[in-house]
Amino acid sequence: MIGLCDLHCHLLYGLDDGAKTLDETLEMARILVDLGFSIVAPSPHNRPEYAPKTVAIARLTEVQSELRGAGIPLSLAPNAENFLLDEQLVPSLGTEDARLLGKGSYVLVEAPYSVPVAVLPEIIFRIKLKGVTPLIAHPERCYEFERKGRAAEAVRAGAYLQLDLGALIGRYGPKARKVARALLEENLYSVAATDLHSPRGAGDWLRRALEELRKVAGEEAFTVLMKDNPCKMLAGESVA
Repeated sequence: MIGLCDLHCHLLYGLDDGAKTLDETLEMARILVDLGFSIVAPSPHNRPEYAPKTVAIARLTEVQSELRGAGIPLSLAPNAENFLLDEQLVPSLGTEDARLLGKGSYVLVEAPYSVPVAVLPEIIFRIKLKGVTPLIAHPERCYEFERKGRAAEAVRAGAYLQLDLGALIGRYGPKARKVARALLEENLYSVAATDLHSPRGAGDWLRRALEELRKVAGEEAFTVLMKDNPCKMLAGESVA
């Protein structure tokens, strides 16, 4: 039986600011399985200061093998967290340099945290022209989406939004929590994800965050955000 599916998680060790060692990776994986996850698409940062695609692919294969060897029932899928304002993002789409989600119909992107993105609709349009749909990570934590109506505008332009679970319990401050709840109430999120970077305290805060999502959104929406839509995106299928 398929469990929860996480499309934003820094599980692969030694690639970015996520897991530092294989032991941390395995500990994070055990926590995720204990909380009901069965599929994770680890999303190492795609930035010049971090490991390149070739290293990330090799690490994904290595970690999947280590998980099997350790008896941890967690399946992994390709992914990366791309920077929305990276000048190479759009040109890379459709080439071997692209770092896409799952089967390749979606790309996980993050907006800058503290500066506006006036060209947001244009970037979404350019990504869509490449036959790829952007999934915008943690908009509730980004200045651009504090603007009233901006998140809805991005969705109308063809993007999907990903809720960072930790925002619901205040891990990123009261402002992010307020925006997250507002976007959730407006049904603007298509998926929810952990954005897990470390095993420290993860079992506790993730459990509380998942419970909060169930409480606020209801069981049906919880399943859509944490299982149905993420699995469809991995398979390259359209979502509601």
